[in-house]
This record gives sequence, structure tokens and C-alpha cells, in this order.
Amino acid sequence: MHVINWKKAAELVAAGKAKKINGHNVLPLDVSIKEGIVFLVPEPKSPHGVDVTPDGKLITVSGKLDTHVSVYSFEKIMAAIKAGKFESKDPYGLPVINMQDALHTQVQLGLGPLHTQYDSKPCVAYTSLYVDSQVAKWNYCEGKVLDKISVHYNIGHLMTMEGDSMAPKGRYLVALNKLSIDRFAPVGPLHPQNHQLIDISEDKMQLLYDMPLPLGEPHYVVAIEANKLKPGVRYKVGTDSRTDKKHAGAVRAGEEKIVRTGNKVEVFGTLIRSHITPETIEVEVGDEVTINLTNLERAQDETHGFAVSTYNVHASIEPGKTVQVKFKADKEGVYPYYCTEFCSALHLEMQGYLLVKPKGWKPTKTAMTAGTNYSEADYKAQLKKVVDTQAVIDSVVGYITGVNYKDFPDVVAMMDDAVDQLGKIKDAKAKADDASGKKDWNNATLWTEQIWQYQVKAADLGLRAKTYLEQNGAKPAK
Repeated sequence: MHVINWKKAAELVAAGKAKKINGHNVLPLDVSIKEGIVFLVPEPKSPHGVDVTPDGKLITVSGKLDTHVSVYSFEKIMAAIKAGKFESKDPYGLPVINMQDALHTQVQLGLGPLHTQYDSKPCVAYTSLYVDSQVAKWNYCEGKVLDKISVHYNIGHLMTMEGDSMAPKGRYLVALNKLSIDRFAPVGPLHPQNHQLIDISEDKMQLLYDMPLPLGEPHYVVAIEANKLKPGVRYKVGTDSRTDKKHAGAVRAGEEKIVRTGNKVEVFGTLIRSHITPETIEVEVGDEVTINLTNLERAQDETHGFAVSTYNVHASIEPGKTVQVKFKADKEGVYPYYCTEFCSALHLEMQGYLLVKPKGWKPTKTAMTAGTNYSEADYKAQLKKVVDTQAVIDSVVGYITGVNYKDFPDVVAMMDDAVDQLGKIKDAKAKADDASGKKDWNNATLWTEQIWQYQVKAADLGLRAKTYLEQNGAKPAK
């Protein structure tokens, strides 16, 4: 066992006593020996697991080819170092502490002891026995075995609840077994690994559950209380997940655009159930294409994907996140791009097309289909839609502001996004009013349609926020 005074080692590095090797600070052995920062302690035969007890006072070492687990005293190790009491030096000159001078106790647990985890009960530990296919429960203070339970089969690692921490939680243990053999229905020569849940709340351990695991040999696993997890469930719209700052390519709904600079084409697009905007991207052979995509979703776990398989392009975009993909358009043709994450009933409709045209291609003159011409009646019909939708928005906003919605971070995020959508209406309304004043019913109708699109997105957010509040016990605002 290597005992290292890592704090003193850090001081030596800071003092310039280290050498740079392949970009790393390395303390030479002669410096380490002279400064007294590394010591050796003999261990059982073929040691495997080394674990520190929750109170930091003892160290347990399993001998893979020994039946014992050795418990070392940190206090005894420090006393030997302070007294300069060493039994020998290794071939490189490192001082070796006598094993008996460092031991607290040694316990014979069984065949093939590997790894140790700890209980919330003082002095209680659990060690995996690989050859015996068992878990041993034992007292490391008094050095005695308390219980054993058979597992199936050949356990390697094991895990108790927060068993690697200073305050283990007890109650359950998971055995991470390397073989399952007859525990599950055979599906071929390759069998699943087997995790087993064991109740350790009483004096005797009890097997509760078998769980097949289709992975390679299971190794270190850590359990923590679920209430300690405080994950973000969505990004603020337009976030670069690598920096947690606003992405330079982020846009909101209605701001999508395609910008060409020489042979460089940059796309600023959005994704929302179930649509990719823009629906069509036109480039020429040889263009360097950069596509920025912002997921506008506010709902939890509404991830969208984006793929152009011909160009080996793929991205996964979580709610609020902006990603960027780049490629060179070197093949003429029409290539679909599409969402690769099942996101809604209309998931298969969430696609668009990349048009890669020959360099310098110009369309031939053909008869053009006349654009749509809207009438005053169309404009007024669209205007009524806007008024009716606003009534819905006002009703929803009335409910939300009438309860304690600020106590719900998810709702606050949705409200911020809804306000952002509604904030875009002012410019669109000015353009619609200007066009209607000139009796330009075509543009007046189109800009009023744009107003309605902003309203619909805001209303969708508001209705989802209202449902969330109703389902999570919102109370009248004080």
C-alpha cells in the first residue's frame, strides 16, 4: 500500500521541486524520499480493493488470493512515520513500514475477498467474496464476521447506499455479479450479467431482487440519494451547452435566416414539434455549410435530433439548446434532413430538404405561378383570429397571475418564453397596420398571420403552464 502525503507533494510542486515530463509535474523518487512524502506498507497476497472507513480512521485492504481482509490504522501509520520506524526499504529506497506496526486487525472472511462498502451502523462493512460467490457482513472494529449471503455468481464489485461517503445510508446493498448462468431465460451463449438487490437493514441480509444487465463486466457503481440530484431539465433558449452561455447561432421563432458570404452558407434555424425551420436549404456544390439549430421546446425531455445522413451529419438538441454542425456540400442532389428523436405523433413529418445545386446553376425562364393574392375579407378574417386568440391568452394569463406561479421555476421559464413571443408582435402589427392603411391586403394579411403565429406559440406555452400549475397544486396568489 502506498501512503502519500499529497498536501506536502503539492507544496513541493509549488516550490519548483518537480520535473516536467510530457507536460506533467513529476516529483523524482529521490526528492520524494528525501522530503518524506511516500511510504510503503505490506498488504495481503494479490491485494485488490482498498477502502477508507467513513470516519477516516481505518483502511481496509482485501487480499484477492488471501482469505483475509486487513484493517490498517491511519493513526498507527502516522505514528510509525513520525518515529521513523521502518522495517526496510524497497529497491528504489522507499521506506517500508512493518505490517504489524500498521495493522488494527485482520479478519478471515472467505475465498477471494475483493471490495468493501460500509453501512450506516458503526463499524459494519460488507465485502465481496469472488470465489465463494458471497457477500460477507463484518465488524471492522472488533474484527469478526456477522453474516454471509450467497449471490449468483462470482461477485466482483458491490455497492451500499452512499457507501463510499462519510455518512453511508444503509438499508440496501447491490451485488454486481460477473455471471448469471441459470438465473434468467437463456438467449444464447452470451448471458447477461446479474445485479442483485439485498436488504441490509436487519442483522441478517436478505436477497430481494435479481436484475439482468446486458453490459460487460459490471464495475464501480455509486448510489446517492435522489433528492441530492438538482438537474436542469431545460436550457434557457439559445444556450451553448458547452459553455452555458448564449450561442452565437441562436435565434427565436420568426428570426430564422440563411446567410451567404462567398462560398460560405450559414443557416440559423429552429426546431419545435413537429417542424424544422427552414424547410428548405439551398446551396451550391463546394459551399461550406454551417447549420445552427435552436430547440424552442420548453417541455421537459422534448429532445429533437437533426440528421443529413448523406453528409454524415447528426446532432442531438435538448430543450432550449443551440447546436452547430458543419460540412462541405460536395455532392449534387436533393437530400432530406429530419428529426431523429421520436418527439410527437407527427415526428415523421419533421423534415426538410437540402438542395445542392451545380456550381453557378441558374433557373431557366419558365412561366411562374402567380403568388397568392389576399382580399380585404381575408385580412378581416385573419384579424378576427387574432382577436379570438388574444381572448384565450388573456384568460390563461389571468389564471396564471392569479396563483403563486412564481413558486414554480418551470412555469416561470415558460412564461418568459411566452412573453418573448408576444414581444415580437409590436413590429409585425406596425407592418400589418401600414399595409392595411395602403389597402395592401396581401401584406396586411401576411403580417397579421405572423402576429397569429406568435400568439399561438405564446398560447401553447400558457396553456401548458396552466396545466402544470393545476396538476401541481398551485394556490391563489396573496
